[in-house]
Amino acid sequence: KVISIIVLLIIIAILAFTFVVFIHELGHFLTAKWCGIRVNEFAIGMGPRIIKWGKKETKYSIRLFPIGGFCAMEGEDSTLQPPLPMREKIRFPLYVWFGPV
Repeated sequence: KVISIIVLLIIIAILAFTFVVFIHELGHFLTAKWCGIRVNEFAIGMGPRIIKWGKKETKYSIRLFPIGGFCAMEGEDSTLQPPLPMREKIRFPLYVWFGPV
């Protein structure tokens, strides 16, 4: 009985943490959209994708390990994409600052 309670508490803790991560990343996502920054992928969890959907601008995914998440936006990796336009350079700090709120 004690083992089953411990397992249940671990599952509840993982679900609660995942919910907090979702809300946090949703803040980044909504702020980026509000600022007109393209979001390439919105993911909850890390590692390989379990579920993915979205065929337009943003791809959504749930990943194997529930240890975080990310909101990958256009221009974050400047080695792969052209430099951000000035408009987005000005808005990027808003995304970083207000995203976690």
